[in-house]
Amino acid sequence: MDDSSPVNVSHLRAFIERVERLEEEKRTIADDIKEVYAEAKGNGFDPKIMRKIVSMRRVDADKRKEEETILDLYLNALGMVD
Repeated sequence: MDDSSPVNVSHLRAFIERVERLEEEKRTIADDIKEVYAEAKGNGFDPKIMRKIVSMRRVDADKRKEEETILDLYLNALGMVD
C-alpha cells in the first residue's frame, strides 16, 4: 500500500476484531485441553505420552509407518534398541 491509498478503517477494524476474538477462543480451548490432560494425569495416564499419541494420530498412516521405520533404523544404528 502506498501513501496515496486510503485505508478502509472499518474493514481493517473488523479484521482486527475477528482475529482478537479467535485468539481469545484459542486461549480458552488451550486451557480446556490443559484441563483434560491434568484430569488424565490424575487418573494415572502420562500426559506426555498422550500428547505424542495425539500428534501421531494427526499423521497419515502411511507417512507415520515411514517415519517409524526410519526411526527404528536410526535407533538400531545407534545401538539404542533392546
